[in-house]
Amino acid sequence: MKPYFEQFGEGEDLVLLHGWGIHGGIFEHLYQDLGEQFRVTNIDLPGFGRSPLPNEDYTLELLSKEVLKVAPKKAHYLGWSMGGLIASHIAVNNPERVNKLITVASNPQFLVQDDWPFAMEVHVMEKFISLLEEDYEGTLIKFLAIQTMGSETQKQDIQRLKQTVFVHGQPAKQALRGGLSILRNSDLRSQVASINHDTLRVYGRLDGLVPLKAAEKIAALMPKSEQVVFRKASHAPFLSHAKEFVDTVIEFLNRHPKAV
Repeated sequence: MKPYFEQFGEGEDLVLLHGWGIHGGIFEHLYQDLGEQFRVTNIDLPGFGRSPLPNEDYTLELLSKEVLKVAPKKAHYLGWSMGGLIASHIAVNNPERVNKLITVASNPQFLVQDDWPFAMEVHVMEKFISLLEEDYEGTLIKFLAIQTMGSETQKQDIQRLKQTVFVHGQPAKQALRGGLSILRNSDLRSQVASINHDTLRVYGRLDGLVPLKAAEKIAALMPKSEQVVFRKASHAPFLSHAKEFVDTVIEFLNRHPKAV
């Protein structure tokens, strides 16, 4: 039993990992531009979209293992939100499988801790999961509306996303709860400092889930990484600023590797 994935395009391999609560279809509007330069593997994480839910504890280790079952032997990784946590975990524990790393609106410690105030309040995440279980479609639409802030075509973006996101039904509740547990309990702050791959961190200045102040602290943990901030974007700059986002990704991935 393996995760569902779509593969398209030609060129160097690029793996896309979506965030919590959604599925890989969130990236469909990027297919054409990315596929012109890369062979893209877009994976539905276990329990989301068309991927089955393994009969195992839903952990960061499990998700990484499942992704590697279907990912190319070596690839660039682009992970959004929780997908960025997974991509970072793979870069730390399976460095030979990763070429370059891009994290988008991601945080090595997603929830507020006494020594890490630059994150999401626990009660906010818990409220969100309860709303998702009560009214998944309505709650997710509101969430996506927030994520497309700054886009001049926000209404059209939301309509397109509604047609895409719900096409495979709702995710497994175990995956939603397990994802929440991962976001609550995973702390990769000490581990990301060991990542030697060329790394790009992308943020939205209006992001309420991963505050921009977190980016400053993550930069200190990963001084060799690069950072891009979309000034008018929120948690999903690839939605609100798709063209600029793709241009940024392509420029970074096509750049000659740094000398070692």
